[in-house]
Amino acid sequence: MIGIGGSDWKHYVRRKPNVVKRRIRKGIPDCLRGLVWQLISGSRDLLLMNPGVYEQLVIYETSASELDIIRDISRTFPSHVFFQQRHGPGQRSLYNVLKAYSVYDRDVGYVQGMGFLAGLLLLYMSEEDAFWLMVALLKGAVHAPMEGLYLVGLPLVQQYLFQFDTLVREQLPRLGEHFTQEVISPSMYASQWFITVFSYSFPFHLALRIWDVFLYEGVKIVFQVGLALLKYCHDDLIKLPFEKLIHALRNFPEDAMNPDTLLPMAYSIKVSKRLEELKLEYEKQNGKQAQSGESSGKQK
Repeated sequence: MIGIGGSDWKHYVRRKPNVVKRRIRKGIPDCLRGLVWQLISGSRDLLLMNPGVYEQLVIYETSASELDIIRDISRTFPSHVFFQQRHGPGQRSLYNVLKAYSVYDRDVGYVQGMGFLAGLLLLYMSEEDAFWLMVALLKGAVHAPMEGLYLVGLPLVQQYLFQFDTLVREQLPRLGEHFTQEVISPSMYASQWFITVFSYSFPFHLALRIWDVFLYEGVKIVFQVGLALLKYCHDDLIKLPFEKLIHALRNFPEDAMNPDTLLPMAYSIKVSKRLEELKLEYEKQNGKQAQSGESSGKQK
């Protein structure tokens, strides 16, 4: 499917998109994951079109966020061996990628959640490759741009939480009603899901499978997995009072985190059309706020 160094990929995707989709949903083989992620995200093309740019950003530019990045690095995957050593190769690479991005896109600069994206990518590719994959995601090389997750006021997070809240109420009405009674909103448990695409608190084997699909199909998989988790734990969650509910929503049981159970359940939940409708509804309600959020992001 891939060919030598990815040479056959575009041709194959054009001819057999459904086969590619099925294979990716089954899980990309770990030894090919880094290369396939670059191909499906559009980052490989960005890299080839911008030779020397990453090196320039790392070596010759300075960033206003350098101290913030240094402060946060040891908090990014602290239990993963690659990032544990203080000033070790993992932490150095993470610093370089985040610093380069904060210079490349000064509107976004640096926000703490970005470290988890960069960290996950660095486990599968070089610094330069990880940097361009972040650019592809945030600037929207293939799917809608995601930089709004990190702009001032987190405008895209607010939109996603509105969409998710509505989907929970529509698809899991009893649980939605229980959340209302216990005054639980998605911002209390789901913000990190969107900001780090599940890389922050999910087991690695599950996060990687979600990322395979996320890079190929877009952000809808985050909604599908979130809904599938709530559906799977539904009967337990509707019995819990506020404090236990918050704890349960941040600490799902191990059996709920099995990719072979959770992901087929997620794929069966249809959200694409409704997400588009809710996006328009959100923009209508919050048009002015969204615009002011963008302009304050630019000023920053």
